Amino acid sequence: MSVTTATASPPALGFATLEREISVSELPLAGELPPWLAGSLLRTGPAKFEVGEQRMRHWFDGLAMLHRFTIDDGRVSYGNRALESRAYRAAREQGRIAYAEFATDPCRSLFRRVQTMFTASAFTDNGAVNVGRLGDRFIAMTETRLPVQFDASTLQAGGVHPYRAPGQLSTAHPHLDRDSGAMLNYAAKLGPRSSYRFFAVGPQDTRPRVLASVPVSRPAYMHSFGLTERWFVLAEFPHVVNPLELALSGRPYIENYRWKPERGTRFTLVDRATGQSVDGFETEACFGFHHINSFERDGEVVVDLCTYPDAGIIEDLYLDRLRAGKPPTMPSATRFVLGLDNCSVNAQPLCQGGLELPRINYRAGNERAYRYVWGNGGGPGGWLDRIVKVDTDAGETHAWSQPGCWPGEPVFVARPDAEVEDDGVLLSVVLNAEAGNSFLLVLDAADLQELARAEAPHHIPLGFHGQFDRA
Repeated sequence: MSVTTATASPPALGFATLEREISVSELPLAGELPPWLAGSLLRTGPAKFEVGEQRMRHWFDGLAMLHRFTIDDGRVSYGNRALESRAYRAAREQGRIAYAEFATDPCRSLFRRVQTMFTASAFTDNGAVNVGRLGDRFIAMTETRLPVQFDASTLQAGGVHPYRAPGQLSTAHPHLDRDSGAMLNYAAKLGPRSSYRFFAVGPQDTRPRVLASVPVSRPAYMHSFGLTERWFVLAEFPHVVNPLELALSGRPYIENYRWKPERGTRFTLVDRATGQSVDGFETEACFGFHHINSFERDGEVVVDLCTYPDAGIIEDLYLDRLRAGKPPTMPSATRFVLGLDNCSVNAQPLCQGGLELPRINYRAGNERAYRYVWGNGGGPGGWLDRIVKVDTDAGETHAWSQPGCWPGEPVFVARPDAEVEDDGVLLSVVLNAEAGNSFLLVLDAADLQELARAEAPHHIPLGFHGQFDRA
């Protein structure tokens, strides 16, 4: 384990377009992989930031690329491919940005903007945020209603949308229903009568089933949601939108939201069985992208989040700022304890230092009391330049880092016969500025000792999320 005090910012290479598509049967490997580790790390992320003479404006806007690191019999193979979404195909064929993204919007008429609000065919399907599995189907997701199905072996996508979320917006962070195997997710239906909707999609389903609907006048931007054994958990940060402005303003999607700190942060619990909601949980204003975990205990609901003081982090992630080396605001891991009897909210830090892109031992700990969370932490220079492990019981943090390297989200993979929560490995794709490429890093999840690394033949742009599919 190495802890450094490097203050350098990620190189522009981390936000540089990658168009090269390759398939490598065996990558150079240093160290030794655990004999039980077999399967594929599947990741998506933005990789194409220019289309013709046009430039994407925000990190979240880049056209998606899929990456596959397959571990088999102590060896690692690699392949990558641009996600053949409708948005990607239109950009390639027309030589321009054809669909509105998070903060980049092509010049469109008023008619087209209104159509985007109400017509599924007008939404981008640029699945650059996360990948998931729905039965035997693999999907790439963004924050619209349209995931894209792809082949996990070849990474080929045929433009198939396996379902359409019941709203214009959704999340790329669904949960798993332990009993049915269905995917659980949230969507925002925007219009004169807007609502938050929770829905389920079974392993073989093509149509979502709405489980609950909560009316809202000014929807909040919510990138993820929480889940306990009884409740869906919404954290409404005071970054809200007038739905009509999305259609009429002419501004890119996220630039229609307004920071309203006087609203505070509001939590809503929705009963998974009845669809009934309980609200009134309010605390000071903050902002966040990612829920870590939620669970129930003794008349309380515990909600762990990665939080920021305000929504300025969205501005920090515009590409011109990132490429200029401006460090973004650091997130904090925060525990919110909701009292069911009096709607109280008590907030307290989970650890010292920053934490973002959190992962837990999902099968063992999601919806339940848990102890460990892994993620990316910030160094003295204000950048996410390390992998951290947080012991939520003790409040202790351990870290791995290497000078000139920027690790991505650490994906936890449990040992098949594990008896303790942190028995397994972490898989992270790391950008190596000195070498000009990226590598797959394998760490012992218990102590963050490096076990192995496999060198990719090119750089992989800094991205967001992935999943491990066991062989």
